[in-house]
Order: sequence, then C-alpha cells, then structure tokens
Amino acid sequence: MFDGYDSCSEDTSSSSSSEESEEEVAPLPSNLPIIKNNGQVYTYPDGKSGMATCEMCGMVGVRDAFYSKTKRFCSVSCSRSYSSNSKKASILARLQVTGKPPTKKAKVLQKQPLVAKLAAYAQYQATLQNQAKTKAAVSMEGFSWGNYINSNSFTAAPVTCFKHAPMGTCWGDISENVRVEVPNTDCSLPTKVFWIAGIVKLAGYNALLRYEGFENDPGLDFWCNVCGSDIHPVGWCAASGKPLVPPRTIQHKYTNWKAFLVKRLTGAKTLPPDFSQKVSESMQYPFKPCMRVEVVDKRHLCRTRVAVVESVIGGRLRLVYEESEDRTDDFWCHMHSPLIHHIGWSRSIGHRFKRSDITKKQDGHFDTPPHLFAKVKEVDQSGEWFKEGMKLEAIDPLNLSTICVATIRKVLADGFLMIGIDGSEAADGSDWFCYHATSPSIFPVGFCEINMIELTPPRGYTKLPFKWFDYLRETGSIAAPVKLFNKDVPNHGFRVGMKLEAVDLMEPRLICVATVTRIIHRLLRIHFDGWEEEYDQWVDCESPDLYPVGWCQLTGYQLQPPASQSSRESQSGSSKQKKKAKSQQYKGHKKKRKMPIGKKPVSLSSLPMTGGVRRSFSGDEELTPPPYRTLPAQTAPEAFPPPSTSREFSPSLKTVTTLQLKEELIDGEDYNFLQGASDQESNGSASFYIKQEP
Repeated sequence: MFDGYDSCSEDTSSSSSSEESEEEVAPLPSNLPIIKNNGQVYTYPDGKSGMATCEMCGMVGVRDAFYSKTKRFCSVSCSRSYSSNSKKASILARLQVTGKPPTKKAKVLQKQPLVAKLAAYAQYQATLQNQAKTKAAVSMEGFSWGNYINSNSFTAAPVTCFKHAPMGTCWGDISENVRVEVPNTDCSLPTKVFWIAGIVKLAGYNALLRYEGFENDPGLDFWCNVCGSDIHPVGWCAASGKPLVPPRTIQHKYTNWKAFLVKRLTGAKTLPPDFSQKVSESMQYPFKPCMRVEVVDKRHLCRTRVAVVESVIGGRLRLVYEESEDRTDDFWCHMHSPLIHHIGWSRSIGHRFKRSDITKKQDGHFDTPPHLFAKVKEVDQSGEWFKEGMKLEAIDPLNLSTICVATIRKVLADGFLMIGIDGSEAADGSDWFCYHATSPSIFPVGFCEINMIELTPPRGYTKLPFKWFDYLRETGSIAAPVKLFNKDVPNHGFRVGMKLEAVDLMEPRLICVATVTRIIHRLLRIHFDGWEEEYDQWVDCESPDLYPVGWCQLTGYQLQPPASQSSRESQSGSSKQKKKAKSQQYKGHKKKRKMPIGKKPVSLSSLPMTGGVRRSFSGDEELTPPPYRTLPAQTAPEAFPPPSTSREFSPSLKTVTTLQLKEELIDGEDYNFLQGASDQESNGSASFYIKQEP
C-alpha cells in the first residue's frame, strides 16, 4: 500500500533562463510529501496487490484490469503510444502522477491543462474560504453533539443498544483506536486529499478523530459521523487511486512517512471493506409513500383510523389520516411502532375502528403488506389469562412520566388488552388504550413499590400513601396474575447518564437531545436536556423511538437541541405559543405542556374532570366490533368508603382476593428480583412479585 511513497520536497526550481522564467506558470505547491503511484503497484497490508498507474496517461485503476503481463498500461492504445514516444509519455506521466513541476518541454505539451489546474486551484482556495465562513456561522447558531459531549465529558449510548437503527445489528468492533482514511483539511493542495486518522472517542455514530502523526496533540481533532460518506477503511485510497497527504502542520515531523505509517498501522484495526455498503443497506426501508395502514387515532386513543404514508425518514413514517383534505392532520411514528398495523387488524382482534368517509382508495394508494409490521409474541389465552376488571400498573400514554393504577377494561384477541387509568376514565371509554399482554409498558401490582418508583394513585384518592391491599379490598378487585406479564430483560447495554436522541412522544415529530436518568431492568427513564423532570418519559429499552447520537445527522432529520438558559429566560412569553403543540398531540385530553426549567407547570390534579375534557364517539361510524359495553369508571373515594361492618363485602369475595394474593406469592419464587433494583444496570433475567403486607 505504501510502495512508491516519496517526497516532493527536493529543489525543483525552474531554469535560470529569464525567458523560461517568464513563460513558466507558477507551479502547484511541491513541498508536500505525497504517497504517489509512479508506476508502482499499491499493496494492501495483507500483501495483496491492488492498484496500478498507467505509465502513458497516468490513469489509476485496478491492476488486474490493466493491459499486458507487466500491467504497465491501461489499454493497448497507451502501450503503443508509449512505444512510439516513450520520452513524451514519461514527461506526461511525471506531470500527471507525481505532481512535480514540469520542464520547459513538458510545459509546452501541457500548457492548457496546467492553466486549467491553476484556475481550479484558485477556485478551490476560494471554496475553502467560503466553507470556513459558512461553518463558522453554523457553529454559532447550530447544535454540535461533539462540543456538547466534550465540554461536559458526557458518554453516549453505543449504537449496539439500538437494534432498529442503521448498523444497530452489524456495528461490529468499531471502537477507539480504529484507523480510518478521511479527507485532510490541513492541506493547501487544489484537489481533495486524504490522510489516516484514529478514533479517539466514540459517541453513538459520531467519532472524535485525530490525524496520525499528532500523537497526544488534540489541536486538529475533529468530530465526524462514522457512517458518513467521507470515512473509509484503510486501503480505500489505494483502491480508489486517491493520494494520502500528511497534514501541513506536521509534514516536516518525519522524513520517512512511509515507514511511519507502516509502523503505526501494523496490527491496527480498521473498518470492514464493505462498511459503506452495509450502511447503505441498513438504511433501506420497506415502507414507501402511498402505503395505507391502520394507526391509533391521536384524538381518541381507544380506536384506530386509516392513514397513508406520506414520507419515510430513517425508518420514521409521517402518516396522514386518510380523511385529511389538506394533508396536515398527520401522525409520526417508527415503522416498528406498536401503534401501526396492517389494514384489517382492528376487525381481526375486535378493536374499535373509525370508518373513513372515503369509500374507495385514492389512485396510487395501496395496502401495506402485513409482513412488514412488527410481530408480537404469540400467547396462549386458553388457560389462565387476563380478565376484565383485573388491576395492574401501567404507563399512562397521556402522561408518560407516570406509572398509574390501571384496570383491564376489555380483553381482545391475539393477546391485546384495552386498559383504562383508574380515576381518569371517561364514561364511554373513549380514553382506553390498547397494550399487548407482552408489552413492557404494563406491570403487575407492586412493581413500583418494589423498584422504588412513585406510583400515581387514582385521581382524587385520598388514602395516602397508596396501598394496593387496601385498594383491592375497597374496590373488590383482584390483581392480574404476575405470571402473565413479560419478564424478559435483554442485555440492552444502557447505563445511567448516557446521551441519546429520543422522540418526544407527546409531540412525536420532534426528536430531542436526551439522557438516561434511571434504569429499572428493561425500563428507561428518559430526560430531555434543558427541561424539567416532570416531562421525563418512561420508555422500554427496545423502543423504536430511541436513537444513537448522530442519527438525525445521518438521516437528515432535524434534532431539537437542549433548552439553553437564555432561551428559558426568553420563553416566558413566546414559549407559550411556540410550545403549544406539545400538549396537542392527543387533542381533547388535558395534558401538561413542556416548560423550560424554572417555570412552574400546572398540576394535573388541579384540572377539573368535566365532560368537555374527553371526547365521545357520537357520530363516528364503526366497522367492527359493536360498541363497547360501558363499564363504570373509577370515581372519587367517596364511592369506596372503608368497610365498617363485614356485611359490606361478601366473605367469598374477600377469600378470593386473599387467595389470589397468596397464590401469587407462592408462584413468586420463579418471578422475584432484588428489592430496589440498581439504577446503573439490570441486564439479565428478572421478573416481579407482590410484596406481602403484614
């Protein structure tokens, strides 16, 4: 690979003739050492031959494709031309390949190309100056992950934590000290040249790179997206005929750069040869515009509607509800989101569905093939299973920072459940939401207490602190069996304090700078940098709404930077309108509005529950199934006063409740984990149990 490395620093001044000096055009800079291909064969680190250069025209190409046994020429024409005019050919080769200043004869032969090269050089210098100005302007206003991480010594979650993201399953051994070939920005040559750099630090897709030869000097360190088009494995320049030029700052540091590189790269790791191909393949998505899907109705969580894929960015879909005439009524989600399904899914499981007013598909629209959607785990509902009225704990989809007391309101087919939040339900069930039985967003009774998470009691419930045993007795309810919940905990790799890019699920078109602040087995507490903790969100470790640092840059998605102190101070007035959309994702429901740190949010408990808060289904058409049987919503504690006599509760019912709890405790030996699971990590098998009250 480094054969033919030479230095162009020798004295190559023009002739002393005054006539010659007047006719000579100023040569290109010739004092830089360049790894050139002057008729020599590039050799890869494993010793295999790679590229060759035509001795006639100077073209670089694959050696095996060259003409003749010696592989000295790229074609028969060049071979014959070289034989008839070998002297002219050598001059041309010297001019085009080595970059050395031409003699007078060579100048006559190549006068026009040289002028063109000089013009290109001048244009190149002007371009560099313009780029520098542009970068300076952007860096002042834009957000830089590199600066943010460096200035605060943050750590980013590795790409391997995100199986749904590009390269998430084939990231391999990319780590610190891996060598790559990147553009050399510390160079005055008119053409794009490269140099070898090593990874100093990884932050998601982004890598802090340092040019070889700088050793411990971070003066020219720079951040770059590893999956970008300007990063290549060592050997790419040889295969592509690109020159390797050391940075100008250190060009005189070593006299033999070839020996230096051979020593530094021996035994070093680099990117796989097909890395760019894998990146490209991992960014191909099966969902296409004009595909029709069923998606949750953002105004009524209990039902689905038909929507059409408008655009696909990095696997994220912008869905436009089919009835939206101006195409502004949209919904953002990932293609693996549990909120989207194939056409006909609602009918097949008995889920409520809003029939579209459009009687026939629009031209070009077609149903998405069912196999493209995320598969849920198959469950056996024939034996012991969830039943209506059972209690559990669930993440509130309208306030993702809380885990609430909840009730199973309807059991659907294929393991799906309709769940309502106790004390906050509408009488018609319009705010019920659908979770699968294996969903990581539902938990058995006692999960929050065991893991020291604050459980949100039913609205208006005054017997605090909340005790599950008392509540079950007062409501005459039973807890859902622990054995029915998902107890799998993957080795996800997240750690507290790791940075990432996360979707604000209350306004899912926004992706924000975020931090992992708590880890409870597979459950992550996501904090949006610069915002109050009340807007944190509980998210599963395998959620498709989490992305590595640098994902937005890679896919072209807009990243929302942290709220700075200055912006927090200036948003006292304008933020109310600018952030209004944060509470409008699920229209018709009272929802907190995200607020910068230092501003007092409105408490949900202070909002009255009136009929106008929840929307009804009046006027909506339903395909299947028939309307839900209305169940009484949880009411204020006055409806469940503590029993004063034993006659208020059936003895048989009390016995069932007690036996149910005892049975869970007996079965709990296979389902328990340590009290107060570590926030640092919890990777491995684990499960839940119900804590026995004295």
